[in-house]
Amino acid sequence: MGSTALSVTKLGVGSALVRWYVLVLTCLVYTINIADRYVVSTVLEPIRVELHLNDTGVAFLTGVPLGLFYVTLGIPIAWLADRSNRRNILGACVLIWSGFTALCGLSRTYLHFLLARIGVGTGEAGGTPTSNALLADYFPAGRRPMAFTVLALGAPLGAWLGADVAGAVANAYGWRASFLALGVPGVLIGLLVLLTIREPARGRLDAVTVAQRASLAESLRFLWRQRAAFHVIMGSGVCSLWGWGLIWWTPTFLIRTYGLNVGQAGAVTGHIHLIGGVLASVGAAWLFARPSMLDPRRVCWVLAGGVGLATIPSIIAYWTHSLVLARTMFWLFIPAIYFYIGPCMALVQNLAACHMRSVFAAWSGLCGNVFNLIVAPQLVGILSDWYARGNATDAASLRFGLLVLAPTGFWAAYHLYLASRTIIEDQQTASAYSGVGAL
Repeated sequence: MGSTALSVTKLGVGSALVRWYVLVLTCLVYTINIADRYVVSTVLEPIRVELHLNDTGVAFLTGVPLGLFYVTLGIPIAWLADRSNRRNILGACVLIWSGFTALCGLSRTYLHFLLARIGVGTGEAGGTPTSNALLADYFPAGRRPMAFTVLALGAPLGAWLGADVAGAVANAYGWRASFLALGVPGVLIGLLVLLTIREPARGRLDAVTVAQRASLAESLRFLWRQRAAFHVIMGSGVCSLWGWGLIWWTPTFLIRTYGLNVGQAGAVTGHIHLIGGVLASVGAAWLFARPSMLDPRRVCWVLAGGVGLATIPSIIAYWTHSLVLARTMFWLFIPAIYFYIGPCMALVQNLAACHMRSVFAAWSGLCGNVFNLIVAPQLVGILSDWYARGNATDAASLRFGLLVLAPTGFWAAYHLYLASRTIIEDQQTASAYSGVGAL
């Protein structure tokens, strides 16, 4: 490990090899982030049964504590990252959330599991905004949609680990083993970040390099003025509400509706996450690397169209009583929840001044994670319990909650379209922004 760190240091941050090394390592960070976050959805039903919870209760335990601490700490950690060493913050965050993921597997009571999920959320709060800001200083603006789409490969890889692999481990050794299988490798990845990545100069690839450090208030004022940034963040956030909110409950839905065990339910979507998600992410990287896609309006149009079309099979997947048809619809719907991630990350970074990137990314993460970790799981759980009307929750009650959530994909597509109206002017404003006097 020491020789790797030395060789990377000698090459310098401007080397193509180093840029791609950092990209691959941050992709691994994102992979373990997604896996640690969503493994709980794979084993949601076994946890609910063991702890004697209803759908509202298990939704609160598994989603809300992580989400609340994630969104509460995300902005302060991002503000710190915009003023200090991002590499050190990222590495520490990976170590924290991975360690607490392992502790989820060692928990024996409701309280133990609750505290461990809070720890996961605390660590993950600094992961995405810090890695995004770090990566933006390794790739120039025109290459960021491609680079961030490669980074987004971590989402399907992580979801596959959290669904298929974790499901198989849970089926063989119990649900606690799935958390241990993901937490320990994450600790090793955190050490790699600390020992092998160099901190680049902020804004070194931008038109204007700003020596000063923005206050949180200045960053948020600038964000509010960037109308395209608002719509990209809202579009990405509602995509999370729609896509990841549905995925949160999908293993439980498959178990209840089709009588599958936890391993079989994870396998239904696991290969779709891996194959369909990777193909969607790679396809997006190729598409957005085309010269025609240097116009950011076209990026917004493609994202809006793709999400809008994919909303239709997402509705059918939870409406049908046929596993064959549901699986087919999953192949059309699930890849779309990966298609938007990398391009939206890149658009947010291009709409931020170079010394505000962590805060912009954190605000995007706050919006997305409020929707997909707090609102979506809790909303579906409440709707499921309400529909059951005092009886035990079952496949029909959960289906009702999911069908209420599914059409929100159209809402996300609308925001992505609206972003195209001012995105060129707003990117130019961000690139030329030189300080508080410009406000």
